[in-house]
Amino acid sequence: MPTLALKEHYVGDEPGNRVAVFPAIEDYSRLMEELGSLRPFDGPENSGEKPIPFEQAVAEIERHGR
Repeated sequence: MPTLALKEHYVGDEPGNRVAVFPAIEDYSRLMEELGSLRPFDGPENSGEKPIPFEQAVAEIERHGR
């Protein structure tokens, strides 16, 4: 997947700490497109499968060598 080059605009508090970042509108649009293409993969709720505990998932992965 290609890396997105973003133009960030930071907002700071009085001491100068960065507290927020805003992408340029073009970058935001591209990010939303990228996220939209990932939606089908964002969790078990979309797969129809019942979630399992993390430890069980690790054990199954190790058992199957994947």
